[in-house]
Amino acid sequence: MAKKARTPDPPRRRVQAPKQRASTKGGFGAGLSDAERRKLLVLVAIAAVGLLGLVAVIGFFALRGGDVDSKASRLVPLFQAAGCKYDPKILKNEGRGHVDDPNTKIAYKTLPPTSGTHYVSTVPWGTYFNPLNEIQAVHNLEHGGMIVQYGSKVPRATIGELGLFVDEDPRGMLLAPLPALGNRIALTAWRRLATCTKYDKAAFEGFQDVFRGKGPERLSLDDLEPGE
Repeated sequence: MAKKARTPDPPRRRVQAPKQRASTKGGFGAGLSDAERRKLLVLVAIAAVGLLGLVAVIGFFALRGGDVDSKASRLVPLFQAAGCKYDPKILKNEGRGHVDDPNTKIAYKTLPPTSGTHYVSTVPWGTYFNPLNEIQAVHNLEHGGMIVQYGSKVPRATIGELGLFVDEDPRGMLLAPLPALGNRIALTAWRRLATCTKYDKAAFEGFQDVFRGKGPERLSLDDLEPGE
């Protein structure tokens, strides 16, 4: 009797042990092993700390006036185009002492002065038709003010332009004659000086934008209203 054919058993599936492989997902550290990814994270953290330190240093020096100095240099072409005399370097500090007598004689190193010993009270902000008491006006500069003064030979039409310039935003502004300047106009702020022989809107507004409100006693411009 013939033997019955036996149905063969199905083939057994080969089971493989799981293999450790790098991630194939996209994103940070794609294609790296866990150990390599940890090292990369450490390096990124160190770089981030260094960047924060650099930002802090830059901010520190900016608060110490570096930003004003860079803007002062950018004013050079404006004053050159206007035919003015202007040095972006900050002038020598002549002091900040006070005197009780407004008639005290003080020898300042510049005309008009930009710093130095001054009277205990400021000049009320505004436009004047008589010369200022310079030892009193220096106190205005210390508070962050800007002063525009013109000589005896400056044309009347130019004086009118100066008046309009000051009236546009009179906060922290003084305008007055200074006969000794002759045909020149002087712009002063604390330890800053420019002289011109004509009014130039771009140069004058640039000086105002950069230096007004930047004295050693920085008061808000809203506290420097005309008459105060």
